[in-house]
Amino acid sequence: MAYQKLQAGKAAAVTPSDTVDIPFPGSGDDANAGCVLYVGVLGDLKVRTIAGDDVVFVGMQGFLPVQVIRVFATGTTATDILALW
Repeated sequence: MAYQKLQAGKAAAVTPSDTVDIPFPGSGDDANAGCVLYVGVLGDLKVRTIAGDDVVFVGMQGFLPVQVIRVFATGTTATDILALW
């Protein structure tokens, strides 16, 4: 049976960027396993998933249970975004 962790142990504010991934808090040797997001203020959220898919979540607010490596500046109107690991 697979174990799914439902609580975050670390959080950080996200600065949307079209060129820079969300820094992974592990050691320098770790691959970026992505993070889930919390969106505080409603808006569109353009992200890149760990599988490399670029998608826009329209009218997003609350928790996004998708492993994300980047939040794009272009295409994102949501604010107060937190990365959770």
